[in-house]
Formats: sequence, C-alpha cells, structure tokens
Amino acid sequence: MENATIPARFQDTAEARRRFGDQLDRLAPFLLRADPVADAVVEAFASMPSGQGSRLLESALARGVDDRAASGAPAELRALFAAVEHVPLWVDWGAVNRGGAAFLRTGVLGGILLALQSLILGYASPAGNKPLVFSGRLREQADRRLAETSRFVYAVSQANGMRRSGEGFAITVKVRIMHAQVRRLIRASGRWQTALWGEPINQHDMVATALLFSVAVIDGLDKLAYRISPAQREDLVHLWRYVAHVIGVEPELIPGSYAEARRLAEMIFATQGAPDHDSRMLVDALLTRRVRSARTDGERRRAEWFMAVACGLARAVLGDELAGQLGVPRQRSPLVVPLLRALAAASSRAHALAPFRDLALDLGDLRWRRVVSLGLGDRPADFEPPERLAADRS
Repeated sequence: MENATIPARFQDTAEARRRFGDQLDRLAPFLLRADPVADAVVEAFASMPSGQGSRLLESALARGVDDRAASGAPAELRALFAAVEHVPLWVDWGAVNRGGAAFLRTGVLGGILLALQSLILGYASPAGNKPLVFSGRLREQADRRLAETSRFVYAVSQANGMRRSGEGFAITVKVRIMHAQVRRLIRASGRWQTALWGEPINQHDMVATALLFSVAVIDGLDKLAYRISPAQREDLVHLWRYVAHVIGVEPELIPGSYAEARRLAEMIFATQGAPDHDSRMLVDALLTRRVRSARTDGERRRAEWFMAVACGLARAVLGDELAGQLGVPRQRSPLVVPLLRALAAASSRAHALAPFRDLALDLGDLRWRRVVSLGLGDRPADFEPPERLAADRS
C-alpha cells in the first residue's frame, strides 16, 4: 500500500490483495479512527471530582440522561446517550433475541469457544492485543478478565438484554466508556506507537471483537460438529451487529449479514500478521491460570488435567499451525475432542426439536449464570474505567 500513513501492522500482501482487491484500501484507514464521542465523555469526566463522572453515567443508564440525578451531565454525556439510544431502522428485536438464545443454548460448548476460540483469536492479533498488554489486566488477572468477558457476553445474549432497560445495553455502554478511558491513558503514557499499531482500540479492532463473538463462535461450532442453522447464523450476527452499534463502531464498518461478516473477518485475519511475543504471553496466562493458582497437590493435578484438555480443544478449533504460533502445548488427551464432537452433534440435533428447545435454553442460561457467579466470586463486575495502566510491559 503506497499510503505511508497506514500503520505498519496492516499486512497488504499480494495474496490478500488478490482476494479482497480495493476493499483493503477502504478497510485500512479504520485503524486510525477511534470513538470521538466516547473519548469526549472521558475527557469531560477527567475534569470532574473523582467518581462524579461514574455516578452520572450510572444515573443516566438507570433513569435517563434527563433525570434529575443526572442534571449535571455534561453535553458530551448527553451526546453519547443521543447516539446509543437511537435504534437504527435495521434493528430486528426478534432476531436480536433469537441470536442470543441460539448462543445460550450451546451451554458448555459456547463457554469453551468463548475462551479457546474468541479470546485466543483476539490475542493472536499482534497489534490488536497491545491495549490489553498495556493495561496489564490479562497478565495479572486472567481468571477475572475471562469472568468479566463471560458476564458481558451473557448479558447481551439474554432476552431483551440489549433493549434500553436491559443489562446487556448498560454493560455495553460501560465497556465503551472503559475503552475510551484506556485510550486516554495509553495516549498520555507516551509509549504508544501509532505508526506501528494505529490508534488504541480503533474502529478496525472494535468491529473485529464483534466478529470474534459471532463469526468466530459459529466457526468453532462448525469445527466441533454442533450444527447451527443458516437462520441462526444470521440471528447471531444480527445481535452482535447491534452490540457493535451501541459500543461505537461506525455504521459503514458494521456487516449486515453473515456473508458480509465472514468476508470482513477473513479480510482482517489475512492482513493482521503472525502472532507475537505478547500474543503468546496472553495465551499462556489464559491456559495456565488454574495451574498457577493451585494451592494443593490435588488442585494442581486437576488443574493440569484441565489444562491438557483445554490445549487439545484449542488446537482443534484454532488449527495446529496457529496454535503452534501461539505456543499452545501439545497435550495427550486423544479422546476428548472426538467425544466432545459426538456430544455436540447429538445436542444440536436435540436442540432443533421443539420439545428440547426451551429446555436447552433454560439449561444454558443456568450454566452461564453459574459460570459467571463462580468466576466473579464476591467481586461483581462493575466495568469501571481504569485509573492507571500497568507499570511496565515486561
């Protein structure tokens, strides 16, 4: 690509150019675009006494930005709510809810794919992973971050979770503000390299995250023999299309169908480059978290067994080449993947039958509530913007 302003992370190879043509020229500039509406909010909050901005945000989410308790809301916060409260014409609430239900029905399988497909593919991006590394949160609190991500995905997948009064909507707005604060801190650190990585948490990487929770999950279900129908694929993409809108992705970049979403995901993957040291560090933190936290010999043995199973499953969904680049160990668990595929195939056949459809949704919902509760423990996820970055990146 001749445009020197495009960050070096964008790998405009001959093969990518052959497959995607001038779409690459239209995708690359989004690496340099962030979220000015949310960025303006955190700048306004920074000028207020500590905690006041968060209180105004909570009040606006609970009762509206025009409520008396939010009477001191700055114009920047009002502009944000004017944007997130606008429901585009294309939104189909039935499809949004069906997409969430389709995911929740996958139960344990969906949880496996969230950790071992979606999150790991996010870590594989050698530039998209940099805000996580700068924040230090995944390295220091891998369990906590996984639980918070599970909480977010579960909330947006619940029936009416993305309606204005829904918990998924509220968490999505909070995550948007958290992203803006991370951007603010990173920019102020003087350590960010825009010429290499683009803007921190840019438009390109924001839509990539939505694709990780939709297209990547669908790919993982296919690889594990869980059949998801064409209509369910469209519904799951539609759910995350709306989440992307609320979280601040520009309309031009949000795919409108499964076919568009898949092509965009393939384009992003084809131009992102190979995983780097930070990718491997983040994956190691995720896979070894239970072993590192084990306190007894029994806990350690169970954690090592769990890690062996997780590594085998990760290799099954990521493929040996990418798994090798990410440092996923080869573990001996020969029966786990075939057994899981057999169970997944049987489950998907059962879930297609009316008598089992509602039961599967209830069981899946129960499973997700339990996972989130155990993962968060006595520290509920508040999605508060961080006050500082990690002290270093070593």
